[in-house]
Amino acid sequence: MNERQAWELASWDTVETRARLQAREVSATEVVDAAIVRAERASRLNAIVTPTFDRARSDATKRTGPLAGVPMFTKDLSQIAGVRTAWGTAASGHYISPKNDPCVTTFEAVGLVSLGKSATPEFGLTASTESVVFGPTLNPWDETRMTGGSSGGSAALVAAGVVPMSHASDGGGSIRIPASCCGLVGLKPTRGRLDMEGSTSLPVNIAVHGTVTRSVRDTVAFWRAVTAARPTKLPAIDVVNPAPDRKLRVTMVTATVPGGAPIDPEVRATVEAVGKRLEGLGHHVTPGVVPWTQEDLDDFVALWGFLGFSYSRLGRLVVHRDFKSDLLEPWTKSLASRFLSSKWDSFQRMRRLRGFSQKWAEAMKSCDVFLMPTLAVPPPPIGHLRPDVPFDEKFARLTLTVPFTGMMNAAGAPAISLPMGRTASGLPIGVQLAGAWATERMLLELAFQLEADAPWVAMKPLFTSS
Repeated sequence: MNERQAWELASWDTVETRARLQAREVSATEVVDAAIVRAERASRLNAIVTPTFDRARSDATKRTGPLAGVPMFTKDLSQIAGVRTAWGTAASGHYISPKNDPCVTTFEAVGLVSLGKSATPEFGLTASTESVVFGPTLNPWDETRMTGGSSGGSAALVAAGVVPMSHASDGGGSIRIPASCCGLVGLKPTRGRLDMEGSTSLPVNIAVHGTVTRSVRDTVAFWRAVTAARPTKLPAIDVVNPAPDRKLRVTMVTATVPGGAPIDPEVRATVEAVGKRLEGLGHHVTPGVVPWTQEDLDDFVALWGFLGFSYSRLGRLVVHRDFKSDLLEPWTKSLASRFLSSKWDSFQRMRRLRGFSQKWAEAMKSCDVFLMPTLAVPPPPIGHLRPDVPFDEKFARLTLTVPFTGMMNAAGAPAISLPMGRTASGLPIGVQLAGAWATERMLLELAFQLEADAPWVAMKPLFTSS
């Protein structure tokens, strides 16, 4: 397939791709071949760490299910049998996974075709995809800017038009941050809907799987398929209306949270514009603050440190037996050291963090939705959060950049980032909608309503049809 033909398919989102496949206007092999052409053209973004193109061509003819034949990438924190898993680190060596992680089995069951592994920072422990071993992933909207983390490789590939959706996961904002940086839709689901492998063994279960997409309907299609294939006790995401069936109480947050600096003026203006738009749609918008204190932040940081400790000191047990912890990046080692310097206090903090879900539930009694920034600033330059920035300096930069995402992982409740604005220079600005436990359907209906009211452009292709 030539580049012109590949470009003709690039604008199709997941729903349109499936419709054309079902109508036999195009074959699954042709769809995958087109995505491979686009992936090769987008190689300069450095978003793919392990391509599996030949395997994808074979899989394209075998997949069944509601999303059969739709191409995507698998974030390189999840294992695919027979494919290298690097976890964004040199410490893993050239490890070939002997099995699928459960999430990969689920993606295959609904019909998705993985074209390979997308880039991630080391173990997903930071908010920019700039690992030492693989280098930085570039943002299609401005290649001097970061894609966010830890699902930055997936976000770059979707924003560049390589694939219509891609796997992402979120333990502190890692779906929503890249979605905001790259102008995409990113839903972090409720805890228990599709938990990340191993997260249920942590002192607080914070990590979940999901996707980044270019349209709300694609996010709905993914979760409708997944919840049918892997049902839970949570309300199914099946029938999602084009707008909420009632007027919602919205708390709009335009003030920073503990540890953060004032919100960038263009980001604040975008949040306020969305608030006005919601008022125009009949919803009730009032200013407010999030129930996230300095103590809550410190508790979350203790859990963060525990993760660094687990990889640094227990890597051969929790990763694989040939894991070389001496090759870990400075950030991961520093997190481990921070944990060890106050481990007993850290354990107490992690126990206390479990109570934040109830604190969030109490706050949600007075409203239906929190409206807030996803990032406090536009996408920072590449290098701002690179792995070798001294720990204290990088930690300060992180808290100034992404103060609004980790609280939702602690709460276990859903939140979605929507591409609701652009800076004067054209950088994407994401706005986050957050709800109470298991309110994904309401958030998606509100997202549908906003998308219809002010449609966005969520693709910056690196090729043309000429």
